[in-house]
Amino acid sequence: MGRLLVHLGRPLWQRLLLGLAFLLGPALPAWAQSGATATCPPTAEALSPEAVRQGLLIAQDRGFLWQARRDGRVTWLYGTVHAAQRQWMFPGPAVLEALKTADQLALELDLLDPAIASRLQAAVAARPGEAALPQALQQRLKAQAAQACVGDALSRLRPEMQAMSLVALAGRRDGLDPAYGIDGFLGGLARGLGKPVISLETPEAQIQALVQDSLPLRDQLVDETLAELERGETVPGLLRLTRAWADGRLDELENYGQWCRCLDTEQQRAFHARLVEGRNAPLTRRVVALHEAGRSVFVAVGALHMVGASGLPAALAREGFEVRRIPLGAGAPR
Repeated sequence: MGRLLVHLGRPLWQRLLLGLAFLLGPALPAWAQSGATATCPPTAEALSPEAVRQGLLIAQDRGFLWQARRDGRVTWLYGTVHAAQRQWMFPGPAVLEALKTADQLALELDLLDPAIASRLQAAVAARPGEAALPQALQQRLKAQAAQACVGDALSRLRPEMQAMSLVALAGRRDGLDPAYGIDGFLGGLARGLGKPVISLETPEAQIQALVQDSLPLRDQLVDETLAELERGETVPGLLRLTRAWADGRLDELENYGQWCRCLDTEQQRAFHARLVEGRNAPLTRRVVALHEAGRSVFVAVGALHMVGASGLPAALAREGFEVRRIPLGAGAPR
């Protein structure tokens, strides 16, 4: 990794740190810093410039990387996880080299763009006049929020977003934190390297895939999500998924539906189809359009968007791209 520092030179290395400024200093959410007790999950650690430098120096390649070539240009596909361990944030040599060769970075949503962040905040907010959850569900939601030590910080969100936020936060006792998500770090890193960052989706479209306009279906989604948390099933699934990502075991993700215990009901299957497969076609069209615009792009999206017949590698192959998986560490294809 020392080659990176030599290649960048001091001015560009300083720009990289400036691009990662959102990770530096006391920038953690207020709820993550207040009211913490010995029984609360650990608080995510803000990164100092030295921590970023050291993290990049010793980083290992993790996750899944493909090269898609057409018309003499390369598009990179990188499958990520949105909650990770702290040391996983830093891209290893092969991933970093791919990002450096690309002209631009494309994320599902670039949350470092103030306009995107503002629109996302509006999209997840509770709708005025919407019927409240049944009292029993409200109490269960409050109990899980108390257990997660988030107080009432989620109370202004739509009920389904409150429940799904608790799922995203559930792995913190085991070192998995959304604050260490791979996509956010790449967004800061790309800015430090002077590369444009593009959102492949709109906040409104992404949240529409997560929520339910039907109140009975909304309540059912919240009920099933809370039940998984209450039964202790959420964390083992998160750990298995993220460990498979860290180890580069693509076969584990390809068999996700067989072990996740998240496709047992009609509601769960419909939700998964909307959240994953339903977004793959629009993501593919956007990636193809960026490629056809004449610039190389590094695409970083959730790893589940990379598997199966509708996943981005298979979809780009059908669009005439020459697609090959790039070996990464111990999980590289043999």
